Amino acid sequence: IISKVKAWRKISDPRKQDFSPSVLNFGPIKIILARHFGFCFGVENAIEISYRAIEENPGKQIYLLSQMIHNQEVNRDLESRGIRFLMDTEGNEILPFGVLRPDDIVIVPAFGTTLELEETLRSLGIQVERYNTTCPFVEKVWKRSTKLGTDDYTVVIHGKPTHEETRATFSHSAADAKSLVVKNMEEALVLGDFILGKRPESEFTTYFSGRFSTEFDFRVDLDKIGVVNQTTMLASDTQAIADHLKQVMEEKFGEADIKQHFADTRDTLCYATNDNQSATLEMLAQPADIALVVGGYNSSNTSHLVELCEEKVPTYFINSDDEILDSSTICHFDLGLKKRVESKDWLPAKENLHVIVSSGASCPDAIVERVIQKVTSFFPDCVGTKEALSLSGIGESE
Repeated sequence: IISKVKAWRKISDPRKQDFSPSVLNFGPIKIILARHFGFCFGVENAIEISYRAIEENPGKQIYLLSQMIHNQEVNRDLESRGIRFLMDTEGNEILPFGVLRPDDIVIVPAFGTTLELEETLRSLGIQVERYNTTCPFVEKVWKRSTKLGTDDYTVVIHGKPTHEETRATFSHSAADAKSLVVKNMEEALVLGDFILGKRPESEFTTYFSGRFSTEFDFRVDLDKIGVVNQTTMLASDTQAIADHLKQVMEEKFGEADIKQHFADTRDTLCYATNDNQSATLEMLAQPADIALVVGGYNSSNTSHLVELCEEKVPTYFINSDDEILDSSTICHFDLGLKKRVESKDWLPAKENLHVIVSSGASCPDAIVERVIQKVTSFFPDCVGTKEALSLSGIGESE
């Protein structure tokens, strides 16, 4: 059903201007499916390169620097084909780099990696560029950071400090520019206070410990700044942080001279992340009873979709259809508690049920398909897929 819906939307909206959801009518239950969800270009490209590496190197030992994407099913499949992981998502070694030999294959994940790790791999004779799957939009952020550094701006990176992509972006940015990582608006407010001299200098090093480049002097290095982001963060959050810091710079230096102190970096926001988030907001404009968001529990972009949904409707963050035990029990990840929990009576007992379904950028459509099949299976009066498509006005795309 997913492929048919996507094919129909591609024909009816080829320029992807319509962010309204597809509403699939199964009779007693309607599935509200986000306009944009699932694999983005960067993820598709990374997976394609990984499987090509397997095909092109029979008999060779193939390693992934860390998780290819934050999806347990894709990673398990790669492992089943002989690929081994060198590090976990926090950057901790699973296998010592000493196991590597010059003829081994090492795949760089879609998040990219640090310059330091690249140098380590090269020193061991590994051809880093051969199977480098770094997302082009991540590389775009790196190039923008380099340009900011060339123009003597300090780069403020909005991201999760321990996330693979943020660690990689910080490494590349710090090579050419003074750089600093802020996790959220709360930290941006604190940074603004330091810029305006509202906090004592002695607190800066402690507050942002481990998150600024070497020889960083906030008394002079925060006179010219530009904001970039980890591409999977909420675009609206990044923009809000940038807007706040711009206001801080205007307060300190005046509006007339703001371009000399604050760089416009809107062009670093990832289109796929933006589209998924915009589609989720459009979907939430529909009346709904619950939401199911599918993706890896360590997936940043998926967690942000969950946050958006939780503001409007009871939401369950699941990694696959296996988490749906039956019509009364579901296992899901609680973002607030930061752990997997089990909930009872999750599926409302009512007529004409409306269920929102979306997924993160690292979730295969096949898993979303199985989630829809599992939920609709609890309703014996549901119509079949072909009739549901027809009732939804999508049957013509077959």
